[in-house]
Amino acid sequence: MLYKILAGLVLAVVVVVGVYLVAADVAGESKENLSENSMENNLPKYDFPNAVIETSIGAVVVKLYPEDAPKTVENFKKLAGEQYYDGLTFHRVIPGFMVQGGDPNCTSERSKGSCGSGGPGYKFADELNPNTASAKEGYKKGVLAMANAGPNTNGSQFFIMVADVPLPHNYTIFGKVVSGQEIADKISMVKTGMNDRPVEAVVINKITAQ
Repeated sequence: MLYKILAGLVLAVVVVVGVYLVAADVAGESKENLSENSMENNLPKYDFPNAVIETSIGAVVVKLYPEDAPKTVENFKKLAGEQYYDGLTFHRVIPGFMVQGGDPNCTSERSKGSCGSGGPGYKFADELNPNTASAKEGYKKGVLAMANAGPNTNGSQFFIMVADVPLPHNYTIFGKVVSGQEIADKISMVKTGMNDRPVEAVVINKITAQ
């Protein structure tokens, strides 16, 4: 009789524990889903083409200029949608000038290969119409432009200006920061080593283009 009572108690405990574990697991999944949904809901919403550059330091939001540089914007959005930029770094930063990223060879502070010269495996032409609004504004603080190795060598590398600099109009401008300029400024001030590369990697976690 005592055995049956003990067995019944054990069974009851197992059932209760099982229910608790299932409930905890469901709660954990719900919390995880809620967290993911919260992150999505926290992304800024704008009524113009934009991109959110999420970094290990913070997020930078840029307004894109498809009317001034349609091919460049389309390429940037395509690469972002393919998660091409995820895990890459800002491999060249110069205070009072700009921060540069988007090289697939630069995935950490000790990148293998020729960091600074990589690309997506293709090149496309510049979009440098001097009559566009962005061209007339020039390379002001917050401007998003393509880095290149000469005329018509655009690929995936880009830079964000952290100061007004009168550069020659050789780099396709395709956007400008509308939020998070202080993050770009902070990136430009990190400690660097050879070739203006940050000693501790500043990682591009994700770029979401809308």
